[in-house]
Amino acid sequence: MCGIVGCILQGSSEVAKVLRDALKSLEYRGYDSVGVAVCSEGRITVKKDAGKLEEVDRKLNLRGLKGSVGIGHTRWATHGRPSQENAHPHLDCTGTIAVAHNGIIENYSELRSELAARGHVFRSETDTEVVPHLVEEGLKRGLPLYEAFKQAVSRLEGSYALVMIAASSPSRIYFARKDSPLVLGLAKKACYVCSDIPAILSYTRDIVTLRNYDIGYIGVGELWIENLKLKAPVKRAPMRVTWSAEAAQKGGYPHFMLKEIHEQPTALRENSRISREQLEKMAKHVVDADNVLLIAAGTSYHACLAGAIQLLNYLRKPISAMISSEVQFMKPHIDSRTALIAVSQSGETMDTLKAMRYAREMGAKVLSIVNVFGSTIHRESDDTIVMFAGPEIGVAATKTFTAQVHTLSMLAVKAAELSGALDHGEAGKLNMQLREIWKAAGEVIRRSEIKAKSLAEYFARRHSCFYLGRGIGLPTALEGALKMKEIAYVHAEGYPAGESKHGPIALVEEGFPVVFIAPRDETRAKIAGNIEEMSARGAKPIIVCEDGDQLAEYTQPDCAFHIPPGYSPLFSPILYVLPLQLLAYYTAITRGYDPDKPRNLAKSVTVE
Repeated sequence: MCGIVGCILQGSSEVAKVLRDALKSLEYRGYDSVGVAVCSEGRITVKKDAGKLEEVDRKLNLRGLKGSVGIGHTRWATHGRPSQENAHPHLDCTGTIAVAHNGIIENYSELRSELAARGHVFRSETDTEVVPHLVEEGLKRGLPLYEAFKQAVSRLEGSYALVMIAASSPSRIYFARKDSPLVLGLAKKACYVCSDIPAILSYTRDIVTLRNYDIGYIGVGELWIENLKLKAPVKRAPMRVTWSAEAAQKGGYPHFMLKEIHEQPTALRENSRISREQLEKMAKHVVDADNVLLIAAGTSYHACLAGAIQLLNYLRKPISAMISSEVQFMKPHIDSRTALIAVSQSGETMDTLKAMRYAREMGAKVLSIVNVFGSTIHRESDDTIVMFAGPEIGVAATKTFTAQVHTLSMLAVKAAELSGALDHGEAGKLNMQLREIWKAAGEVIRRSEIKAKSLAEYFARRHSCFYLGRGIGLPTALEGALKMKEIAYVHAEGYPAGESKHGPIALVEEGFPVVFIAPRDETRAKIAGNIEEMSARGAKPIIVCEDGDQLAEYTQPDCAFHIPPGYSPLFSPILYVLPLQLLAYYTAITRGYDPDKPRNLAKSVTVE
């Protein structure tokens, strides 16, 4: 996820100042590099570098560029490490076409090879750089600029929000959108293009929202939009935005946490774009190892626990999950035949880094799954998968948890296929479920919101609660309890349901809330027994189960969350955790707490 902005000013050469200030409001979308390109006097000047906006601005004086048309970009790395070369905007060979991009161009490798064979010189490792070269190629064939841009876009596979300026067309910004957001802003003596409304809210409140396959150009008093799929011009009526700047940054949601809960379908869809080659490479390490150890802290540990259960389902070898801070003290068996998988949202978690370094000393193959390209864990790993969840602002992890489980699920299926535990057809069916699961995630969130709000009133008046699960349901129970503790400050214990009668049940009294995670698998009958045990002692059961499951009859209708069928129980944490995130969020709100800023917690824990 990256931040894009473009601007044309009539009668002013201060476009770079507007770009810089607009990018500042988009820095939450990406912050490993930044750049601007300004067109003036028939040439394009680019200033860009790795680092946060303030650092790059101090170093390069971005605002010092003079011109009336320009584009800017703040980056969240996907292809290529954070560096000056990889920062956007990118130029063609002539230096007269500049492009900024958000998204992933899946066929960039083939396009790059084709263009390089025709003599094009590439200066970055990014997928984006193929775009200006494709436009340059069209111009060489005699196409008008807009037609060359349109032809270039038509060759792209994947997701994109694109903006382009050209020295030969100093009064227009060209744009295209597919799967990545892009909006236009209209004013009397200016016009804007950006990836998110906050970037331009200080300058205009008249917004045109672009849709998939929209392509066109904008100038002051000029707007052309057509749709590549419809193959026809379209009209997109402007809307008047009445939100505050802060609300706009949150997409109209009251808190980043709620926004990010609702972003999970998109994050899961984007995460499916992790390359098959990368998955296969890491899966081969897992299959070849004699034992596998997954390590992490906090929410990421719960994802590891789910991943270990998935891998154990297919591979007959020692596989375990361990809390990072315990690795050096518990001294699990680690040697040159061990594959260690470190999982971290930030890629900077100190406990996990220390455990990685310890494992490397023992000779292990060190692998990782992170959400930040170029992070320390990424750099210190032998092999890494970088997820496509996008930046997460809320301290309590939501979309990064589901993306981690999604990534581990894909890894487990690939390892099962390579080991022969699954044939190609079986693996294909499971991979299809993982590619489509984002749709079910959206449905679960829509179904669960009203119930979560209602139940939050009950939880807000309680001092303690249990979350119980068995097998693959246990990681979900642990994560649901952690969310309730983190942001609502209700004492919540996640527990293996079978252990609940060995002590915890002593705490149960009339009205005590107990959340049961009940996927339709071999644990279902035992979970039913646990529900009866708790209910007999006065507990109030809240059940997360599949549509049509009679387990829901053990509780009141408004105390059952229903999950769409059609997905392997091994993937259940991705969907079953969603109502629990909403329940924790609305409980925090009901109790008067800010869920984005839980006390005593930090987003990235870089100390032991």
